[in-house]
Amino acid sequence: MHPENWIKTDKNGLYCKALNAYIDPMQPVEHAIITHAHADHARAGHQHVYATAATLDIMRVRYGVDHAAHTHALDYEQTFTLHKGAFTLFPAGHILGSAQVLIEYKGSRLVHTGDCKRQEDKTCAPFVPVPCDVFVTEATFGLPVFQHPPIEHETQKLLSSLERLSSSCHLVGVYALGKCQRLLIALRDMGYHEPVYLHGALVNLCRLYQEHGIELGELIEVSSLEDLSILKGKIVLCPPSALSDRWSRKFPNVITCMASGWMQIRARSKQRRAELPLIISDHSDWQDLLTTIKEVNPKEVWVTHGREQALVHQARVMGYKAKALSLVGYGEGGEEPIANDKGGVF
Repeated sequence: MHPENWIKTDKNGLYCKALNAYIDPMQPVEHAIITHAHADHARAGHQHVYATAATLDIMRVRYGVDHAAHTHALDYEQTFTLHKGAFTLFPAGHILGSAQVLIEYKGSRLVHTGDCKRQEDKTCAPFVPVPCDVFVTEATFGLPVFQHPPIEHETQKLLSSLERLSSSCHLVGVYALGKCQRLLIALRDMGYHEPVYLHGALVNLCRLYQEHGIELGELIEVSSLEDLSILKGKIVLCPPSALSDRWSRKFPNVITCMASGWMQIRARSKQRRAELPLIISDHSDWQDLLTTIKEVNPKEVWVTHGREQALVHQARVMGYKAKALSLVGYGEGGEEPIANDKGGVF
């Protein structure tokens, strides 16, 4: 049976009638399959949540142990029967615990990527192409202009600036979940082993990554410092919202940096007042989206959110039947942590 007969969109998001479950629903539902723990995909209040163990751990940190009535931790490639169908999680390469969802029902196979990335990332399992009939993909950066450079290139920009402006504090805006930890590992891989200083809103998730065996090096919370002058020539990571907050005005000789795929767009970097824009994204760029479609080679391509029409057009040019689902409410990471330097709400 064709998936269009058992998949639909409504006010809560993408609903699978075969499973009687939503994928990344926007509102509390009875059965929720969560692809990853970014706030625009993972919400509290569901009755049953199905996700990887790492995603459930992150949700507990962000929303509390009672974020759902029942949780079901699934391994990658573990098939789970629900209602009249079955689903299996596969790595998405986006952040720790992120997963694609393969749904099988009456001879048809549909894969929902959630948010995904093809660049190497030591903080999570790499993306796995999964053969299917219908491939449901994001398109956050679904325009030809988006070509993400290697993270090593952007990390070197930061280190070169730090060497050139050795008396300046380099304040880097990063999303709390995924981007922060990926940049930390990139810095360590590039030979930077000095302490990195953290805004309080980043501390708990960094600690969780470390509990999952991901080494991030020496981290010091800014609020523990009595003398902020020691931040001269140091790297401080903070939520993007803190870049323009009073919290950041007390640091010495600040160079404002921002790590995001949107930094390729000059207007976005100006909006963030980023003196040093770093093009680092946890999403697939245009070429990786096209490469993934070719590797999966489905009969149809459905695009959930982002720059849908451009990717739909290109998929049709490539010979695939394609359409846009136009889901709303999802964004680039969905992470705008509240600038609470005590690590409260984030």
